[in-house]
Amino acid sequence: MEEEAEKMITRKEKRIVVAVDESEESMYALSWCLTNLVSAANYTKSTLILLYVKPPPPLYNSIDAAGYLFANDAVGAMEKYGWELVDSVMGRAEAVYRDFLTRYCNYGEGVQVSVEKKVGRGEAKDVICRAVGKLGADILVMGSHDYGFFKRALLGSVSDHCAKHVKCPVVVVKRPID
Repeated sequence: MEEEAEKMITRKEKRIVVAVDESEESMYALSWCLTNLVSAANYTKSTLILLYVKPPPPLYNSIDAAGYLFANDAVGAMEKYGWELVDSVMGRAEAVYRDFLTRYCNYGEGVQVSVEKKVGRGEAKDVICRAVGKLGADILVMGSHDYGFFKRALLGSVSDHCAKHVKCPVVVVKRPID
């Protein structure tokens, strides 16, 4: 444990992974991260890693339930839509980052941060946990969808799973109610 603490102190670069998706909650978490963990007052060089997880491809047979052949065009259209969604989410995340630079940092003056984009595919909870380990993250930041007890019991909670299974600190950011 002390060895890990020493590594954190001597290492000058922070690696922050922010899990982003199409939700407002994840964009709020990114904004919170930029304001609270990456700022002009923080002279530590940081790498901000935006991680988006595409859902696993649907399992389908070449013949659908009605007995019709499932066209390759439909499969191609779904794949194209998936990549358009990635572009959209990453574009929104970049806009949040640019807004942070203009609002708080005089167009990035004094901020030592590089931004990387990573895209995974599969179950979000598993992909995020694996990526955090492979990327050597110092901290994972996630938004909370704030599901109630029953919805969380049915759907599961990605943030709960990650908090229990990753080796770095996890910050789950709740979006304030408007």
